[in-house]
Amino acid sequence: MDQTICIKFCVNNEKRGGRPSTSTTDENIDEVKKIILANRRITVREVAEDLNISIGSSHSIFTNDVGMRRVAAKFVSKLLNCEQKQCRVNIAKELLH
Repeated sequence: MDQTICIKFCVNNEKRGGRPSTSTTDENIDEVKKIILANRRITVREVAEDLNISIGSSHSIFTNDVGMRRVAAKFVSKLLNCEQKQCRVNIAKELLH
């Protein structure tokens, strides 16, 4: 006999108990943006130390709130604009010929 195990996950949007997030505030997000614009080669750890927040919170602000990701040794935007997309297409076409 085959036995199937079903697990229900209840998703509630109600407030949960526990400690509220204090490091992903609008002020910290704005500070991270300023720091990144001043130095794109800064590390998540350095930003965390400068703002006195955890590395995980700093990383969360980088990826979720600011929309940045690490490429090589600097942070770049996750989304390309139209000009950047067209440039990539042109380079790819040149490589094919």
